[in-house]
Amino acid sequence: MVSVGQPWMWAAFVIFVLFILFFDLFVLGGRGSHKVSIKEAAGWSVAWVTMALLFNLLLWWYLKRHLGVAVANQKCIEFLTAYVIEKSLSVDNIFVFLMIFATFKVDVQYQRRVLMYGVLGAIVLRALIILAGTWVVQEFNWILYFFGGFLLITGFRMLGDKEEDPNVENNALLRFASQHLRITKYSQGNRFMTRQDGVFYFTPLFLVLLLIESADVVFAADSIPAVFAVTSDPFIVFTSNIFAILGLRALYFLLLDIVDRFKFLKYGLAIVLMFIGFKMLIAYWLHVPTGLSLLVIALVLSASVIASVVGKDKLG
Repeated sequence: MVSVGQPWMWAAFVIFVLFILFFDLFVLGGRGSHKVSIKEAAGWSVAWVTMALLFNLLLWWYLKRHLGVAVANQKCIEFLTAYVIEKSLSVDNIFVFLMIFATFKVDVQYQRRVLMYGVLGAIVLRALIILAGTWVVQEFNWILYFFGGFLLITGFRMLGDKEEDPNVENNALLRFASQHLRITKYSQGNRFMTRQDGVFYFTPLFLVLLLIESADVVFAADSIPAVFAVTSDPFIVFTSNIFAILGLRALYFLLLDIVDRFKFLKYGLAIVLMFIGFKMLIAYWLHVPTGLSLLVIALVLSASVIASVVGKDKLG
């Protein structure tokens, strides 16, 4: 599959991600525990979005010099569209994260650490899924129609789903871990493992981490096929996904106290998935420009947010 990503570009991006994660873990204290303030979350959210946009600008500059302005414009619109899709769909993750933390009564100061390691796991899982997806799309191009149908059905289901919280305690992964791992009865602060009488035990916080990781796998099943509707370039798919994942933790703490106010956002996300799925299904007969897709997605999401705010004010 043709990609604008040269080997040195892949290597440079991976090194950048590793540096950022190392900096967070060992310099900013990502392994520790503290309550993230709105100011801190907002600062990091702005920082992550800025870094994504700067990366896109650098990519445009490089491609313009080596492949021409047409290719540069196309690839950068693809990156921006894929990033917006992944970023918006990640809001759905936040609802689930809130529910998981509430179910296990995880204190706010420990949530940061769980999400830090959750991001590490998500990056590895997303990389594997994207590599596998790229190979499948390259070998079996018809799979894009399957992705389109899947996204269309998923969007319809989201529109029809009732406002009910899924039962986390009946999660199959949680039941399996509880039956096959030594789990302490009570939490041990921010520890995932502890030692008792010379025997290692996992803590309930480790179970929370498992659920966070499994939730990301489920959401990746929606978001990654949606990104393949925008571009099949593995470098664009990978970088847009990783930038969105890196900013997920900051976005979670930024929206922590207000996410329940966006009651219409779920319907906006459902319409976005349906639009992307329909676009994939008609691709053989009609090509929808990526720029138009970005405009439609931005309008739908903006309308759902505005409707949520206006509806909340009227109810209030």
